[in-house]
Amino acid sequence: MVEFIYQTAISLFASLLKFAAPFNSKAKLSVEGRKGLFLKLDTTFRELPVTRPVAWFHAASLGEFEQGRPVMEAYRSLYPDHFILLTFFSPSGYEIRKDYTGADYICYLPFDTTSNARRFVAIVKPKIAFFIKYEFWHNYLLELKKNNCIVLSFSSIFWAKQSFFKFYGAFSIKMLKRFDHIFVQNQESVDLLKAVGITSTIAGDTRFDRVKSIAIQARDFPEIAHFKDGQFCLIAGSVWEQDMLVLIPVLNQLQGKCKAIIAPHEIKKDQIESWRNELKGKTLLYSEMQANQAARADYLVIDNIGMLSSLYRYGDVAYIGGSFGAGLHNILEAATFGLPIIFGDKGYHRFQEAVDLLSIKGAVAVPDSTAAFEILNQWIEHHPAKNEAGKVSRDYVLSGTGATEKIMDKVKELM
Repeated sequence: MVEFIYQTAISLFASLLKFAAPFNSKAKLSVEGRKGLFLKLDTTFRELPVTRPVAWFHAASLGEFEQGRPVMEAYRSLYPDHFILLTFFSPSGYEIRKDYTGADYICYLPFDTTSNARRFVAIVKPKIAFFIKYEFWHNYLLELKKNNCIVLSFSSIFWAKQSFFKFYGAFSIKMLKRFDHIFVQNQESVDLLKAVGITSTIAGDTRFDRVKSIAIQARDFPEIAHFKDGQFCLIAGSVWEQDMLVLIPVLNQLQGKCKAIIAPHEIKKDQIESWRNELKGKTLLYSEMQANQAARADYLVIDNIGMLSSLYRYGDVAYIGGSFGAGLHNILEAATFGLPIIFGDKGYHRFQEAVDLLSIKGAVAVPDSTAAFEILNQWIEHHPAKNEAGKVSRDYVLSGTGATEKIMDKVKELM
């Protein structure tokens, strides 16, 4: 019964997405990106020599891609002659990383129907498949196992409220048992999986390896340094409307004491203009930035995608968005630069790094503007407290690296 519901839901979702495409830009990208996909795949993989085994990496979106990137790059280094296929489910991953040079072919994942999964696996013939974090697709996993493909899940994290651990979880557990190995982030995940008969290994989160490399390779932006002009600066990373409702009153109170670089999660001109109108002081868009104006501005809004991970190097503290709504963005990108971190107190609990950093006082969760002002003002007035929290954050990232090496050890064993 549960399998019937699953199969029906997948088909219904695909149909609804096509219906929504004319009215929704993301739905349109998703539908258009999958048109003619099997023909393109067939053309590419038919010509692939048998001497180039296929390694398939699947990421839901951009965040999961960044999580999987260290493993992809380690795999490429270890098996340079293998063919790497990278698939995305979401346009927000594919559209931004479709030109990533670390993979040989990048495309959307066809929806997980029985026929799609059978056709995809028959064309691609992967020798090994990697699913990043929360990606569990019934039909694909079934077809991969039928075709003797090695299947791994990594950077996964589980909690008791998930369907796997409910009375109706047998169908979901079957999916998990099709993995040759599951690498998880914490002991709770190990214990939950063990209780349902599944063995896993704590490897940690590969994002630690990724953000460490980001810090080493971070780009220089002289114009950003000119904007900062040696003053205290908050980096507001991947913020939504709910985050700015908290931040704008705080920044207005701190005008003259704190500059801010604001990177929206989505670039919406009307929304950005609304924020500019509510902020006291001078606000610049990055796209209109001129060197002779930058140092005199109070706020800089980044109206593009792709700079954020390098911008944290210019900050003194970071506010990370998403916790009041869609889900907390990557706080490790800020922590690796030694920034103390603030985020909303609503939706962080399923992010292990957020829970950890709160417990060791490298981060603070705030419910509202009053609390955000208090901690930010404290760090502005008392730099030693700010510096200590930042050191805790940086040390936490350094202590968490090494997941990629553990995963690749297992890959070598299975291959």
